[in-house]
Order: sequence, then structure tokens, then C-alpha cells
Amino acid sequence: MSELSFEQMLDESFKTIHNGEVVEGTVIDVKPDEIILNIGYKADGIITRNEYSNDQSLDLTTVVSVGDTMTVKVLKVNDGEGQVLLTYKRLAAEKGNERLREAYENKEVLKATVTQILGGGICATVEGVRVFIPASLVSDSYEKDLGKYEGQEIEFVISEFNPRRNRVIGDRRQLLVAERAEKQKELFAKLKVGDTVEGTVKNVTDFGAFVDLGGVDGLLHISEMSWGRVDNPKKVFHVGDQLKVLVKDIHDTKIALSLKFPETNPWVHAAENFAVGTIITGKVARMTDFGAFVELAPGVDALLHVSQISRTHVDKPSDVLSIGQEITAKIVDLNEEEKKISLSMKALEEDDADYADHSEE
Repeated sequence: MSELSFEQMLDESFKTIHNGEVVEGTVIDVKPDEIILNIGYKADGIITRNEYSNDQSLDLTTVVSVGDTMTVKVLKVNDGEGQVLLTYKRLAAEKGNERLREAYENKEVLKATVTQILGGGICATVEGVRVFIPASLVSDSYEKDLGKYEGQEIEFVISEFNPRRNRVIGDRRQLLVAERAEKQKELFAKLKVGDTVEGTVKNVTDFGAFVDLGGVDGLLHISEMSWGRVDNPKKVFHVGDQLKVLVKDIHDTKIALSLKFPETNPWVHAAENFAVGTIITGKVARMTDFGAFVELAPGVDALLHVSQISRTHVDKPSDVLSIGQEITAKIVDLNEEEKKISLSMKALEEDDADYADHSEE
């Protein structure tokens, strides 16, 4: 039986490895663009920068040190120069893909930091694998500025998993929709008409404002914003404003809100504040051919009939009055039930005339 040569015995003392095998090695040298490992084989293993990370500007000496232990995958047992070509990046990606496959199959909620903002969505990295979340799946409402998510930790589920096409899609929207539905259920269970609740203005339109009550939106219609007149909601309310609102009505999932609290109703003390005979000052709010409506207080308009403007004949209110003009008149009629008040400037002129006549006597 022939004896083995020293070289043959040395070779047999090392383990054998194959392409695709996962091995463990110890870092024996690190350069900015490559890592050298002792993997227990007759030749050392090499990890190039490209096989460590997708970041081609990465200095490998800043992330790996001599003596570190690494688990890697064999790409080529002999790279042509007698060295073993290894990959760290691809093994990490395989592990990451397996992790994402499990999350996809189990509908698991993942948490990761947003690492990139793209025109059509955002990206987060889970164990080395990039997950793309389209703009339509980032939120349960339209997001104009996706930039605010950069660096933010978010939760999502994997809605599509196809690593062969490098297509891993995340969905944050369905989590938010489910969360909102749960909040809606809880809120509707305890919310009643007549309740006073706090909310945040979410959106303002020409006809009203939508107020977030904590997972449920309510509509504050323009007609319910004040006892007085509101011409443009956008001049009164802004997104983010905090409000205390009254729940006026609930119909299915729609909530009508109001800022017209009963205790602030200006008609509550109408008998005292607007008694017949009271001389009062107000501003002309609008005009018609038959008279002018004068605002006496927010939510209280009184009619100054054209025949009551002056002792002299007036064809149209606009001939002698203008919108916003402050006038003084006497209250000549009050109908609390119909919320109607009648004014007269003519009565003041007549009072002045009577006073002058009596003075001459």
C-alpha cells in the first residue's frame, strides 16, 4: 500500500466544500473592498465589496474586524486563482426572503424603517430585502407628501411575494383601515346625539369641515359653524384646529356636528335683550327690495322694512343704506316663536319730532 505524500495528507486534513454550500469562517484580513476568511479549507475565502453589500461606496473595514465570525455561502470553490469566492449578501437575501415568505404566508405584521422614497411609493428593508410599498398602499387616505415617512418606523403586511421577479410588495393601508374600523366600532358604541366631543379638523371645504373624532370623521356643516353667518369656512377653520363640537345627528356611519350649543343660543334671552321699545345698534347684513336685514348679534337678524327706514319716502333700501353700515333703530316687534324681530328707524325720527314739539310748548 503506497504511502500518501505530505501534500495529499495536508489536503485530506481540510474539509471539502461545494458551490452553494453554507460555511462559517473567521475574518483574517479586511481591506476597504474585500474580506478574507479562514473557512477551514485549503484555500482562504474572499468576499468582495459587491458580494457583501449593494452599497458600492461602503468601506468594509468600518463594518467587519479581524477575528469576527461570519456565515457565508460558497459561490465558486476555485475562482481561477485558487481562491474560494464567497457571498454574504446573497445568503442574507435568501434568509431575508425566507423570512418574508413566512410573513406573507402567515399574514404577519412586520415593522421596519423607511429607507427610501420613490416617486410611486416608499421602500423599507427587512433583513436585507427591500420591500416596496406603493403610494396607494401607504395610507388609508391620499398622501401628497411621502417624504414625511423617510426614516420613520412603520408597520405593514406583505401583500405580494415574488422574489424571482424581485417583487416584494408591502401594504400598510389595510392595517390602517382595520384599525380605523375597530375605532369606529368602539366610538359608535358609546357616541350619542347630544354628546360634546373633542376633535381635530382634518379637511375644510366650501360647504363645511370634516373633524376627526378619533378614528371617525364627522361633518361640521357651514350652517352649523356659528349662530351667526359664515360665508367662507376656510377663513374660519384650518387643518389641525382642535374643536369641541356637539353631536347633532348620527345616521349609519355618518355623524353631523355642530358648534351651535343650546346654551349659547342668542334667542334664549331674546325677551330681555330684544324687548319691544329697545333702541339698538346693528350692522346691515343684506338687502332686498322690501327691506334690509340688520345683524343685532351673531345669529340674530332683524328686518328693517323699507317703509320703516325714514319718514321720507324711500324706494329701495340700497338708495340710503349699504352693506356693513352701522345703524341705530327701535325694536317695534318681537316674535320669539318664529325668531323674527322688526326694526324702525322711522320711529326714532318720530320720537325726536315729538320731543321737539313738546319742548317748544
